[in-house]
Order: sequence, then structure tokens, then C-alpha cells
Amino acid sequence: MKILLTRPLHDFALMELRKRYDVEVHKGKVPMPKRLLLSRIADKDGLICYPYDRIDAEIMAAAKKLRAISTFSVGYDHIDTRAAAGRGIVVSYTPEVLTGATADLTMTLILDILRRASEGDRLIRSGRWKTILGPYEFLGSDLSGKTLGILGMGRIGTAVASRARAFGMKISYHSRSRLPASREKILGARYVTLDRLFRESDVISIHAPHTPETNEMVDMKILRKMKRSAYLVNTARGKIINERDLVVALRTGVIAGAALDVFQMEPTGPANPLTRLTNILITPHIGSATSETRRAMAEMAVRNLVLSLSGKKPVYQVRAG
Repeated sequence: MKILLTRPLHDFALMELRKRYDVEVHKGKVPMPKRLLLSRIADKDGLICYPYDRIDAEIMAAAKKLRAISTFSVGYDHIDTRAAAGRGIVVSYTPEVLTGATADLTMTLILDILRRASEGDRLIRSGRWKTILGPYEFLGSDLSGKTLGILGMGRIGTAVASRARAFGMKISYHSRSRLPASREKILGARYVTLDRLFRESDVISIHAPHTPETNEMVDMKILRKMKRSAYLVNTARGKIINERDLVVALRTGVIAGAALDVFQMEPTGPANPLTRLTNILITPHIGSATSETRRAMAEMAVRNLVLSLSGKKPVYQVRAG
């Protein structure tokens, strides 16, 4: 069988794949240009892709032999799962192995933006720390006693809730489905409406998938419901937030600040007006970026593909459409 990787994977993972398959690895521009992907996928039985690769119906139509797609990510909105199901293509992903790392980064961003740690780092490096700070200068906020509102209480959302409780935060959440009462009790989490979540929380942390329903759902209308002292954190998908509205909200004091690991367009840079604001913390989509987690993701991506191509159910299979 032949498989295609849209960019290189860990050496150990490639060795494992080459024991079984004829492996082609794209080593050029990332993401792999669609024109090139269309030509290379034609004779492939399997595909390992990444969240920035758009695997749509046209790609699948060109892949006459394709039986399995394994994505190196927890998100799979870049894959047309309905088209895949129609062609009998098994789609798999790597969810649980990155839960801890993404939850850790979420707490890092919350701590940083509330305590102004990176802002302080910039103050010193720019030579603007001239005098010993007084009792009313450069004040941040305590986490203890604050309400953390979690939008999307899946694996990562619940992991964040567990971590936040250790800091003495109160937990509210809104999700597509409510947790069992026993799970809510363990997490100390309270289910609320979307409206209450944004009105009452001191920090909103987004952990929902990107879907047509969540696309740009966090717009000015919902941002205006937040406290002026509240913060918005996103380690899920950038397209859930309307960035134009967020820029206005941050500039005009609608909310106190934000911390983002994901953006509507990636990679982003100085042309993005968010980068010129001082009340925002931004990181380059590093939610799963630990050596341990990325290795585990590679192992899972390979395992999912091998199982799928063997006619077995992968460890984590995406449901159609």
C-alpha cells in the first residue's frame, strides 16, 4: 500500500510506517499546495495530514484508492467528513493524548494575563522599569475566588476545570451536552446558559470545536455581555472568535484583556492588529507543543492509520459529517 504524509513526521514514526508501506513525504511548502496534493494523492491508500491541510471533497475525488485519513490533531474541521463517509474513507484523529498539554497551556495563559507576567517582561526589556513599583502600580488579579467560565466541557475543558479548582477558582460551563451530576460534583462545576456564562464569568476559556454553529460566535454582541474586568482565553480554534470585533473590544475597554493561542488566519504576524495591543497575550498555536505530547500524537496518528488500513477500527475514529 502507498501512503502520503503532507509534511515530515518523527523519525521513529516514519520508520514504523516504512516497515509496512510505500511512504511518500512532502518536504516543501506548508501547507502542501492543493495542486500538488491533488496529483500526489491519486494513487495513495492512506493519508496523514495536519490541521492546516484542507482535505475537501475535490481531494477525495482525486484519491481513487484512498481508504484512510489520519490527522495529527484533535480538531478535524479541516476534513470534509461527510464526503469521506460517502466514499467509505475512515477518518481518525488524536484527541486524548494532547489533553493535558493543552489544559496546561490554558492555565499558563490565564495566570499570565491576570498577573501581567509577560507584560512585566516587556516592561523590563524595553527599559521602562525606572522606579520601584508602588502599592497601586502594575496590579494584576487573583485567581482565587474568580469564576472561570468554560465554553465546551469536553476532555480539555474538564482538564482545565480540574486545574483551575486547584487555584481556588469557581467553575461555570456551557456545552452542547450537560455533564452527569456526579461529574459536575467532582469538578465543582455549574452548568449555565450561554448568556449567563458570558455575563457572570471573570475569565472565559474556549474549548469548543469549530463548526458552522460556533463560527465567529464570539462577536461584539456576546463580548458586550462580559464584565469590563473580564478576560477571554482561546486555545481551541481561532475561527470561533470574530477577531475584528475582539480588536475593537480590547481597544475600547469592553473587556479587560485576552490571551490567544489560535487565530482566524495562521500563521499570523505584525499585520494583525491584535499584535499592536498591550492588553493581549498571544502564542503561536502551541497548545500541544511539548516533546512528550507531540511524540504521543505521532504514535497515535500512525496507530490509527495502521488499524484503518488493516480493516480494523482506529483508536479514535471521527463520526461522519
